[in-house]
Amino acid sequence: MSITPIIHFHRNDLPNTVKFTGSVAVDTESMGLLPQRDRLCLVQLSAGDGVCHLVQIIPGVDCPNLKALLKDQTVEKIFHFAPADVAAFYVQFGVMTTPIYCTKIASRLVRTYTSGHSLKDLLRELLSIDVSKEQQTSDWGAETLSEEQQAYAATDVLYLHQLKAHLDLMLSREKRTELARKCFDFLSTRIELNQLGYEAREPFTYK
Repeated sequence: MSITPIIHFHRNDLPNTVKFTGSVAVDTESMGLLPQRDRLCLVQLSAGDGVCHLVQIIPGVDCPNLKALLKDQTVEKIFHFAPADVAAFYVQFGVMTTPIYCTKIASRLVRTYTSGHSLKDLLRELLSIDVSKEQQTSDWGAETLSEEQQAYAATDVLYLHQLKAHLDLMLSREKRTELARKCFDFLSTRIELNQLGYEAREPFTYK
């Protein structure tokens, strides 16, 4: 069943009064796909309770509360395609996000019967929810974000806890839970390699 989110919009940083325990779904919106070039504009956070906190990132602001959450070892951060978001945080704030769970990586490990691993694909198959991606390529660097942009951004984190629950069952069934955890743990190393200029398969290729 689709959720009508409760959206709280913040500028500069996550307020001191907003706390997460156990796990938090996380997503980002940027000006493009290259974190070294395209600035981080928005961070979306949800505890999986239908409430979404949107944090507009202002250039030059340090965001200490958000950074503390990203590094908090007691709170698992749930992403869909974690490499992009974790790299954005690493470039923007100089912190490596841990621990993490990636629904896209989990999907690729167990939904080997399909090539569809987008968030839209997962929501349709596992939760019978169809979402619009119309606002995906809108201007996230605008000073004021439209209601449509905010609603779209919230959707990207509202269902990640539910997807994780489904994928965890599949990982357990296929005996790939530990393999998934190893993949998630390796992401920080892969991102550091990327930032040093190594291509996706380097330095593990023979030639």
